[in-house]
Amino acid sequence: MGNITRINPPELHKTPGYHHITVAETGRTAYLAGQCPLDKEGNVVEGGLHAQIEAVAANALTALAAVGAKPSDVVRTHIYVVSTDGVSLGDAWAKLNESVIAEAFTTASTLLGVAQLGFSGQLIEVDLTAALP
Repeated sequence: MGNITRINPPELHKTPGYHHITVAETGRTAYLAGQCPLDKEGNVVEGGLHAQIEAVAANALTALAAVGAKPSDVVRTHIYVVSTDGVSLGDAWAKLNESVIAEAFTTASTLLGVAQLGFSGQLIEVDLTAALP
Protein backbone atom coordinates (compact mmCIF):
# COMPACT_ATOMS: atom_id res chain seq x y z
CA MET A 1 0.00 0.00 0.00
CA GLY A 2 1.09 3.55 -0.60
CA ASN A 3 2.14 5.73 2.27
CA ILE A 4 -0.47 7.82 4.11
CA THR A 5 0.75 10.80 6.12
CA ARG A 6 -1.50 12.81 8.43
CA ILE A 7 -0.37 16.33 9.38
CA ASN A 8 -1.43 19.00 11.88
CA PRO A 9 0.64 22.14 11.21
CA PRO A 10 1.54 23.79 14.54
CA GLU A 11 0.26 27.11 13.20
CA LEU A 12 -3.32 25.75 12.98
CA HIS A 13 -5.74 25.04 15.83
CA LYS A 14 -5.65 21.75 17.72
CA THR A 15 -8.25 19.23 16.58
CA PRO A 16 -10.43 16.75 18.49
CA GLY A 17 -8.75 13.78 16.81
CA TYR A 18 -8.78 14.48 13.07
CA HIS A 19 -5.87 15.90 11.05
CA HIS A 20 -5.92 19.08 8.98
CA ILE A 21 -4.08 17.42 6.09
CA THR A 22 -3.87 13.87 4.79
CA VAL A 23 -1.40 13.00 2.03
CA ALA A 24 -1.88 9.68 0.25
CA GLU A 25 0.96 8.51 -1.94
CA THR A 26 -0.92 5.76 -3.71
CA GLY A 27 -2.08 4.83 -7.18
CA ARG A 28 -5.69 3.80 -6.52
CA THR A 29 -8.48 5.48 -4.62
CA ALA A 30 -11.96 4.26 -3.65
CA TYR A 31 -14.79 6.77 -3.32
CA LEU A 32 -17.56 5.24 -1.24
CA ALA A 33 -21.12 6.43 -1.68
CA GLY A 34 -22.55 8.04 1.43
CA GLN A 35 -23.06 5.21 3.92
CA CYS A 36 -26.57 5.37 5.34
CA PRO A 37 -28.14 3.75 8.42
CA LEU A 38 -30.00 1.16 6.37
CA ASP A 39 -30.38 -2.53 7.12
CA LYS A 40 -29.86 -5.16 4.40
CA GLU A 41 -33.52 -4.83 3.35
CA GLY A 42 -33.10 -1.06 2.84
CA ASN A 43 -35.00 0.06 5.95
CA VAL A 44 -33.76 2.96 8.08
CA VAL A 45 -32.50 1.61 11.42
CA GLU A 46 -34.66 2.67 14.34
CA GLY A 47 -33.44 3.60 17.81
CA GLY A 48 -32.16 7.12 17.34
CA LEU A 49 -28.83 8.62 16.40
CA HIS A 50 -26.60 6.20 18.31
CA ALA A 51 -28.23 3.14 16.72
CA GLN A 52 -27.93 4.77 13.30
CA ILE A 53 -24.24 5.54 13.89
CA GLU A 54 -23.60 1.88 14.68
CA ALA A 55 -25.39 0.88 11.46
CA VAL A 56 -23.49 3.44 9.36
CA ALA A 57 -20.18 2.26 10.84
CA ALA A 58 -20.98 -1.40 10.16
CA ASN A 59 -22.06 -0.60 6.59
CA ALA A 60 -18.92 1.47 5.99
CA LEU A 61 -16.72 -1.34 7.32
CA THR A 62 -18.41 -3.76 4.91
CA ALA A 63 -17.97 -1.37 1.97
CA LEU A 64 -14.29 -0.80 2.79
CA ALA A 65 -13.68 -4.56 3.08
CA ALA A 66 -15.29 -5.08 -0.34
CA VAL A 67 -12.36 -3.18 -1.90
CA GLY A 68 -9.70 -4.63 0.41
CA ALA A 69 -9.45 -1.51 2.57
CA LYS A 70 -9.53 -0.88 6.32
CA PRO A 71 -10.54 2.22 8.30
CA SER A 72 -6.84 3.16 8.50
CA ASP A 73 -6.82 3.47 4.68
CA VAL A 74 -9.43 6.26 4.76
CA VAL A 75 -7.96 9.61 3.68
CA ARG A 76 -11.08 11.85 3.76
CA THR A 77 -14.44 11.81 5.57
CA HIS A 78 -17.57 13.92 5.40
CA ILE A 79 -20.11 13.38 8.17
CA TYR A 80 -23.65 14.70 7.81
CA VAL A 81 -25.88 14.82 10.89
CA VAL A 82 -29.47 16.09 10.95
CA SER A 83 -29.00 18.75 13.62
CA THR A 84 -28.48 22.45 14.21
CA ASP A 85 -27.10 21.83 17.70
CA GLY A 86 -23.34 21.81 18.30
CA VAL A 87 -23.70 19.47 21.27
CA SER A 88 -25.49 16.88 19.12
CA LEU A 89 -22.82 17.18 16.45
CA GLY A 90 -20.10 16.69 19.06
CA ASP A 91 -21.95 13.68 20.43
CA ALA A 92 -22.12 12.14 16.95
CA TRP A 93 -18.38 12.79 16.47
CA ALA A 94 -17.59 11.12 19.80
CA LYS A 95 -19.77 8.09 19.02
CA LEU A 96 -18.15 7.66 15.59
CA ASN A 97 -14.76 7.76 17.27
CA GLU A 98 -15.84 4.82 19.44
CA SER A 99 -17.18 2.82 16.48
CA VAL A 100 -15.67 -0.05 14.47
CA ILE A 101 -14.39 2.51 11.94
CA ALA A 102 -12.98 4.98 14.50
CA GLU A 103 -9.57 5.00 12.84
CA ALA A 104 -11.15 6.50 9.70
CA PHE A 105 -11.83 9.73 11.59
CA THR A 106 -8.17 10.46 12.35
CA THR A 107 -7.84 11.69 8.79
CA ALA A 108 -8.99 14.92 7.13
CA SER A 109 -12.62 15.13 8.27
CA THR A 110 -15.57 17.48 7.95
CA LEU A 111 -18.60 17.37 10.27
CA LEU A 112 -21.76 19.10 9.06
CA GLY A 113 -25.17 19.74 10.58
CA VAL A 114 -27.85 19.52 7.89
CA ALA A 115 -31.60 20.02 7.71
CA GLN A 116 -32.46 16.71 6.03
CA LEU A 117 -30.97 13.58 4.48
CA GLY A 118 -32.24 11.29 1.73
CA PHE A 119 -34.37 8.81 3.66
CA SER A 120 -37.28 9.62 5.95
CA GLY A 121 -36.05 9.26 9.53
CA GLN A 122 -32.37 9.21 8.53
CA LEU A 123 -30.21 11.13 11.04
CA ILE A 124 -26.65 10.52 9.77
CA GLU A 125 -24.64 9.72 6.65
CA VAL A 126 -20.90 9.22 6.29
CA ASP A 127 -18.97 9.72 3.03
CA LEU A 128 -15.51 8.08 2.88
CA THR A 129 -12.56 8.17 0.49
CA ALA A 130 -9.87 5.51 0.88
CA ALA A 131 -6.39 4.98 -0.56
CA LEU A 132 -6.38 1.36 -1.66
CA PRO A 133 -3.63 -1.07 -0.78
